[in-house]
Amino acid sequence: MESNGTFLACNSLKDDKDLKFLLKGSQLLKVKSGSWRKERFYKLQEDCKTIWQESKKMLRSPESQIFSIEDIRDVRSGHKTEGMEKYAKDVPEYRCFSIIFKDQRKNLDLIASSEDDANHWISGLGKIIAHSNSMNQKQKLQHWIHTCLRKADKNKDNKMSLKELKNFLKEVNIEVDDYHAKKIFQHCDKSKTEALEDDEIEEFYKILTERKEIDKIFQKYSDAEGFMSCQNLVRFLYEMQQEEDAVVAAPALIQRYEPNERAKRGNAMTKDGFLMYLLSDDGNIFNSSHRKVYQDMTQPLSHYLVSSSHNTYLMEDQLTGPSSTEAYIRALTKGCRCVELDCWDGPNSEPIIYHGYTLTSKILFSDVIKAIKNYAFKTSPYPVIISLENHCSVDQQKVMAQHMTTILQDMLLVAPVDGNKSQFPSPEQLKGKILVKGKKLSRQEDPSGTNGNNNLEAEDVSDEDEAAEIEDESVKTEIQQKGKSDTLKLAKELSDTVVYCKSVHFNGFEDPSHPRAFYEMSSFTESKALKLAQESGTSFIHHNIRHLSRIYPAGWRTDSSNYNPVDLWNVGCQIVALNFQTAGTEMDVYQGRFQDNGFSGYVLKPEFLRDEQTKFNPKSITEGTWGTKKKLLLKIISGQQLPKVNKSKNSIVDPKVTVEIHGVQQDNNKKQTKVIENNGFNPKWDEEFTFDIEIPALALVRFVVEDFDMSTKNDFIGQYTLPFTSLKQGYRHIHLLTKNGDPYSSSTLFVYINIQDCD
Repeated sequence: MESNGTFLACNSLKDDKDLKFLLKGSQLLKVKSGSWRKERFYKLQEDCKTIWQESKKMLRSPESQIFSIEDIRDVRSGHKTEGMEKYAKDVPEYRCFSIIFKDQRKNLDLIASSEDDANHWISGLGKIIAHSNSMNQKQKLQHWIHTCLRKADKNKDNKMSLKELKNFLKEVNIEVDDYHAKKIFQHCDKSKTEALEDDEIEEFYKILTERKEIDKIFQKYSDAEGFMSCQNLVRFLYEMQQEEDAVVAAPALIQRYEPNERAKRGNAMTKDGFLMYLLSDDGNIFNSSHRKVYQDMTQPLSHYLVSSSHNTYLMEDQLTGPSSTEAYIRALTKGCRCVELDCWDGPNSEPIIYHGYTLTSKILFSDVIKAIKNYAFKTSPYPVIISLENHCSVDQQKVMAQHMTTILQDMLLVAPVDGNKSQFPSPEQLKGKILVKGKKLSRQEDPSGTNGNNNLEAEDVSDEDEAAEIEDESVKTEIQQKGKSDTLKLAKELSDTVVYCKSVHFNGFEDPSHPRAFYEMSSFTESKALKLAQESGTSFIHHNIRHLSRIYPAGWRTDSSNYNPVDLWNVGCQIVALNFQTAGTEMDVYQGRFQDNGFSGYVLKPEFLRDEQTKFNPKSITEGTWGTKKKLLLKIISGQQLPKVNKSKNSIVDPKVTVEIHGVQQDNNKKQTKVIENNGFNPKWDEEFTFDIEIPALALVRFVVEDFDMSTKNDFIGQYTLPFTSLKQGYRHIHLLTKNGDPYSSSTLFVYINIQDCD
């Protein structure tokens, strides 16, 4: 049962000393707090996909002692997490490492007994993760099925009885009645031994992974011997996939995906190669050329949508949850380019960050600035904006300015780029730079600083206090007791760090005869912004051509829920800040929008949202140069390896797919398939839908898979969202994401897409 690449990672690394060490396991100190540091045994399981951890807890289930390598986002050496910084400073960095998980799980901070042991763990885990990431879809599927086979083989005899076969089918999410299970079993049991082994298991594997819907497509373009010639592949790419460069692409695809050497030499494709292509990045629904920066990055900053986070320091809710530097790291690695810092006076003259007037925990301003420095440009080279909400005394404001200057050094933008004083520089010009958004002394309004009074120490400026808008009784009481002032004294040193993003109150759209300085920007609560979008859409668009606008969630969202960002993007608002820690439709749509343009965190607005003469209004669409209307024809064909959402052994999913369009009001729409009962392994729908898209440049398409439940709310299984303009046509696979936006290893939908111009 362990043949045919079951241990793909282990086989290819079998002589690796780090892997051998992990398979043997070792004692590590687990660190939870200053007083909790306990020895535990950790070991890589034989499947090379999971790690077993010893637990002293009573009644702990075996499953809870295991975590998957696929759930690991990062392995950091040294004191690189808050926990290590706080609780392990007494231990040399070379013995420390941390495992960072993809979901909201807490980091696992560990101390090895020696430098060698720590290096084995760091290096070994790194190799397995790299190997897992490099596996193609077919290898991932094979690995997953063999893992499930091993789970079903209860007596570990490398054979599979009929009972074990039924258990296995439940494990992979298929409900098969006894008659069909027996029929499959008897067909494979050529030796008539009442147990499947070796080749018989492989036969069972082939039956299980058959893709009849793909066989049908392949047969149409292949010859009697089962080969698709290069010429026929060109025909398929041109006719079905709408690939304009089919003649160039076909030979390259054969070389890239065809596993059969004879076929490759003959410049042809077998069924296996064809499936590998359809499961690859080249067969993905998302246009692979949009995975790199392809848009013009030399336009003014205000011409781009900017991936932005609200109250970035929070890991959970807005009232009592933890604040953490880890939240900044997570946001920045998700492509976020604008982070928020709520700054308050802290002890020992050190400013702190937390959600003012609430019970959220506090972190040091300096620690956050260090985290931003270390992670600002790991995902994208384009500028990061630090949005300051400043509640500090003048003395601690000076400390803030000093920390930013000394920690960020050359990264911090402190003067206009190339002396540009009339409009924003471009993301290209600001590469590798960190900008500060905040209040600026009125006598320093010219961003070049030439009109500033350099002797000015501090002066009163208006105080913008978003925390004071929280709709919570205890917060309101706290504010009343503190007798909040409407003004704040601003230190010159902090004012000097603000160059292009000066915070001002919004007093209506500007009078053309008295234009506001381009670098003045306002923040709007979601309700205020939506009201402006509804009542003055075209004026808001014109405002956002020259100025930046930041939108943030309403004060009643104390649970860190999110609002719909699309309506604000539709009027050109750039910094539409969401709670990155909260999964859901809004965050799915957000990440879908920003996976475009190389996941750079900057997406160029359509021409009609940048044109000074534009008359576009998303609430009242008239004839104009908004792009050709499109008709989207979509067929949901099948699903593959959908995960079990209810972990109980006998629970099998009943999947249904919903397709949603998010865009201007006329385009918003949703349609859903029928429910397929008891099959999450290979459900087949074969259902067609049509959508009319009025403004393609503003539309996003979201595919959601749910487990239907008659009596309660449907359980979320997976989703994928992408801009309409990034859709590829033809037969495509959609690689589903978890609720936190991480990819499943082998869960896909198979669809057919056709886009036509509307008459």
